[in-house]
Amino acid sequence: MNRVTKRTWIMGVFLAALLGGLGLFLFEYSARAGTWVATTGSPHVFNNGNIGCGTITDRSGDVLLNIDGTREYSAFPTTRMSTLHWLGDRQGYISAAAIANYAGQLSGFDPINGVYDYSGVGGTMTLTLSARVQNAALDAMAGRKGTVSVYNYKTGEILCALTTPTYDPDDPPVINKDNEEKYEGVYLNRFLQSVYIPGSTFKVVATIAALETVPDILGKTFTCTGEYSYGTESVTCESAHGKLNLSGALAHSCNCAFAQIAKLVGRDNMVKVVKQLQVTEPLTFDGVTAVAGNYDIQDAGGASFAWSCIGQHTDQINPCRYMTFMGTIAAGGKGVNPHLVSKVEVGGKVTYQAEPTETDRIMDPEIAQTLQSYMRNTVQSIYGDDNFPGLQVCAKSGTSQLGGGKTSNAMFAGFVMNEEYPLAFMVVVENGGYGRAACVPVIAPVLAACKAVLDGE
Repeated sequence: MNRVTKRTWIMGVFLAALLGGLGLFLFEYSARAGTWVATTGSPHVFNNGNIGCGTITDRSGDVLLNIDGTREYSAFPTTRMSTLHWLGDRQGYISAAAIANYAGQLSGFDPINGVYDYSGVGGTMTLTLSARVQNAALDAMAGRKGTVSVYNYKTGEILCALTTPTYDPDDPPVINKDNEEKYEGVYLNRFLQSVYIPGSTFKVVATIAALETVPDILGKTFTCTGEYSYGTESVTCESAHGKLNLSGALAHSCNCAFAQIAKLVGRDNMVKVVKQLQVTEPLTFDGVTAVAGNYDIQDAGGASFAWSCIGQHTDQINPCRYMTFMGTIAAGGKGVNPHLVSKVEVGGKVTYQAEPTETDRIMDPEIAQTLQSYMRNTVQSIYGDDNFPGLQVCAKSGTSQLGGGKTSNAMFAGFVMNEEYPLAFMVVVENGGYGRAACVPVIAPVLAACKAVLDGE
C-alpha cells in the first residue's frame, strides 16, 4: 500500500511539472510568439537580415519595395536612393529595423493560425514617408552628407527622413580608397544614429531656460561689443550687435548676449532645463531608438559654460530628437512622438494601425508661445519669408564649429505654424559652413514639397 501511495505521489509530481511547463509554454507563446516569428533568423519573414516578404509603399501608395523571393525596389533611381536607409539593401549592410519591427504583422501572423499567409508574399505596409518629399530632399542636398527630416507635429507622421550619402541598391558601389571619402558613413542612418554639435540652434534651449528661471528676463537688455571676457578667455561675435533684448539676441544669434544670459540662468538651472526639455534623451519609436545626445558642464569653466549655452563646448544633439523638440514647441509644449509606419494590411485585414502617442509636457504653453513669436520674428527679420511662400515658418540656424581646420557643420531647425501645415523640421549639412546659407536652400524646396503633398497635389 505504501509503495502504491509513493508511486501515485511521484506521478502527481510529474503531472504537476508537465502541466506547469505546458502552462508556462502557453503563456510564453501567447505573449511572445509574434516576437519569435519576427526574429531575423525566421525563414518565413527575413532574407539576409532584412524583411523578406511583403510590399512597402509610401504615404501616397507608390511602391517603394516589393519582396517576393527577390527585393524589387522602386522603378525610379532617385526614389531608390532617397529611401534606402529605411528599406535596407540586398546584402543586409543597411538594416530596415523600423519595418522589421512589424514583421509579424506584415507576414500575417497570429497566435492561432501562425504565419497564415501561406503564399509567402506577405501583406502591404504603408509608410508615412513621401517619396516626393524624400526625392526633393535628396536633390537639395546635392551630394553633401547629412540629414533632412520633417514630421507632422499633430499626427507624428514622418514625411521626410533622408540620410546622405546614399546609393542605388540596384547599382551598389564598390567602395575603395578612391571613393571612401564620398561614401563615408554610408551604412549609418544619420537621422537616428548620429549626434552633432548643435551650434546656435541650441540657443533656443538657453532662451527657454532664461524664460523659465530669470523672473525679469523680458525687461533686460544685453550689450554686445563683439567680445565678452572671462579673465583670460572670452566669448566672441563676428561683429558688435549693440544693445539687444532676449528676442533680438535670438534673432541676431548674439554669442555675447547669450554669454550674459548664461550667467543669469546659472549652471544648475541650465542642467535642470536641459533635462526637462529632454533634448539629449534617446527617443524610441517603431522599434528603433534615436541615440542620446550630451550636455555636460561638470568641468566647464566660465567661458566654457557660456559656450555650452551657445551650442558648442561638448554639446551634442540627435536630429530626430531635436526635430521632435521643435514640434513640441510648435504644439504648445506638449506634442506627439514621431512614427514611420502608418498601417499594415494582409488579405484585406488591418494587422497594424498607428496611433499618435503624446510626448510629456516639457514647457508651459505661455513659454512655447513666446518661443513661437521669437522664432517667427527670426525668419521674418533675418532669414526672409520669401524663401517659404505660403508658410509661416519659425526657425533658428546654427553653425557648428568643429575645430581642427574643418569647415563647420550647418544646422537649421524649426517648424511651420500654419494650421493646415503642422510641420517641424531639422536639417544638418555636414561641413556646409554657415547654417542659414547652407540649409535654407535645402529646407525651402522640401517644405514646398510637403505643402504640395498635404494639399493633395
